[in-house]
Amino acid sequence: MLEEHVRDRLNWAGNYEYRARTILHPTSLADLQRAVAKATLVRALGSRHSFNDLADSAGTLVCLDVLDPGVQIDEEALTVTVAAGVRYGVLAEHLQRRGFALHNLASLPHISVGGAIATATHGSGDANGNLATAVVGLELVTASGDALTLAAGDDDFDGAVVGLGALGVVHRATLRIEPSFDVRQDVFTDVPWDAVLADYDAATSAAYSVSLFTDWSGDTIGQAWLKSRIDAARPAPDAFYGGTPADRAHHPVPGVAADHCTQQLGVPGPWSDRLAHFRLAFTPSNGQELQTEYLVGRDHAVEAIQAVRALAPRIAPLLLVSEVRSMAADELWLSSNYRRDGIGLHFTWKPLQAEVEALLPELEAALLPLGARPHWGKLFAADAARLAPLYPRFEDFRSLAGRLDPEGKFRNDFLDRTVFGA
Repeated sequence: MLEEHVRDRLNWAGNYEYRARTILHPTSLADLQRAVAKATLVRALGSRHSFNDLADSAGTLVCLDVLDPGVQIDEEALTVTVAAGVRYGVLAEHLQRRGFALHNLASLPHISVGGAIATATHGSGDANGNLATAVVGLELVTASGDALTLAAGDDDFDGAVVGLGALGVVHRATLRIEPSFDVRQDVFTDVPWDAVLADYDAATSAAYSVSLFTDWSGDTIGQAWLKSRIDAARPAPDAFYGGTPADRAHHPVPGVAADHCTQQLGVPGPWSDRLAHFRLAFTPSNGQELQTEYLVGRDHAVEAIQAVRALAPRIAPLLLVSEVRSMAADELWLSSNYRRDGIGLHFTWKPLQAEVEALLPELEAALLPLGARPHWGKLFAADAARLAPLYPRFEDFRSLAGRLDPEGKFRNDFLDRTVFGA
């Protein structure tokens, strides 16, 4: 068992210092089970890409980054089982070498499988569920230190996948895979908002994955990134709602060099090198940003976009860039897209936390009445009383946590504030 030095207790962005007395790096499942059983309070710590206190504990943190990845591919069942601490980019490279693929990746391939699943982190695409929707099996270490296996179809499975770390420490996950495929990525600049909003459903379905980057001001979207599967029946579009086809690679943040971004300019390549926005070999934006995101149902998409555009004078001074993406509905209880197709309104902020946190209630006053659900791992203001009506299975999740963790070993300030509060 490895123990971490105090000076290394910052999250990805450097805006949060973990308060746990101990951070442990188990080297085996037995190590992990002993650590959980012994602890009074314990949480799992992933790749530290949460911008709030979601992953913290007043007791012990366990980080699974030194465990054996144990990648096991079942070619007949089309699944892969992997340690929860493995980063998606590493798993993607392994799958690509074997001729397989995941259905999607988040913008960063650096995040861990366990952390992304637990928070319903997502990529983009009208027909693509978030990363947690690929899960067909979970292996958890419960409060007693015992191992619990859950599979798709089990009574508690849909409640456990997006579990926020409240049910136990996910040790391994089994994900659906498919045969490998190639993708091309095309960027269009200065896309008129009016044209996109007039036919929004068609705009977001123009490619396998569509991302719109904006600062919310003016009449145009700064960049549209379209990721098209080469094996799709429809060819990649050579035009996008009046935008200008890019003649050079772009970074989502205007004025930043695109060296760390995945290949653009329509050059085909493996899914593993195109579906994320950034390359695994580099660590972009580390310590230079904060993030917030609200997920809105598809029926309120245009209304929500217009509401944010109206706040542009308040938002733009604090913003590096925003991204608008789409994703498919799912059945996972605390997923931002539980039983609804939706869009994500993502904000990458300058490192001005006090100013950003002062703005969040104003943003939420505009978006929560439209059913917006905050991304669990990013900055938001809403508490449990405001979140509960947004999730039809919220009380069921609280009951599940009460059954699996009756003593509250996995509870922390974040969960008490956003899930278990009044």
